[in-house]
Amino acid sequence: MSLITPSIDPQLADIAPGFRALSILVEATPISHPEVAPAALAQACQQMLNDDVPWANAHLSDWDEVFKAFGAKPKRTPCSAAALRKRVLKDGSLPSLDPVVDIYNAVSIRYAIPVGGENLSAYSGAPRLTLADGSEPFDTFKEGQPVVEHPEPGEVIWRDDLGVTCRRWNWRQGIRTRLDSQAQSMWFILESLPSMPLAALEEAGEELVYNLQRLMPGATAQVQLMELA
Repeated sequence: MSLITPSIDPQLADIAPGFRALSILVEATPISHPEVAPAALAQACQQMLNDDVPWANAHLSDWDEVFKAFGAKPKRTPCSAAALRKRVLKDGSLPSLDPVVDIYNAVSIRYAIPVGGENLSAYSGAPRLTLADGSEPFDTFKEGQPVVEHPEPGEVIWRDDLGVTCRRWNWRQGIRTRLDSQAQSMWFILESLPSMPLAALEEAGEELVYNLQRLMPGATAQVQLMELA
């Protein structure tokens, strides 16, 4: 399995005290049980609507405050978990996109936690969470056309040696490192604040790995807890 050592800029302790995350590296195998993914997604949507986790509202409210702390406007660009859950509240479910994406979206919805999934083979250097200087390129789509944007100076970003891989902490992923079920080396990041219990974060990681290994029997996973000092 490939080795990866993501890093978190210590300056972020002033923006999100107590931030912690699970970094999970998965070496994929061929998908042999695709039915696992839509079932997990549908179950997560129903659990959110009928038996939600007790920390959900507090956790998402805390993410709003973190976004405000680095100048983002959460009503316009919310954290990824809030955006997914808003769609579930509106429509009662979320459409299936890709087996691997469905599984990590299910964890995000169920546990009210931002979850990122990345194609590690597309990375240049290790992922790092840091503050942007504004010059970093970010590849995305605008009005259906590929464009290169740049973050605001001081914006919290995930990046590698080539540029931004996710803007506004966990709001929007870039195209270059986007994950789908064709990837071999998959990297997932589950991002939590203190209002989400550590045991719940660990449980979310276990569920992600469990469902990925049901989807792809024989897939292997490495899990690392990351914390701001």
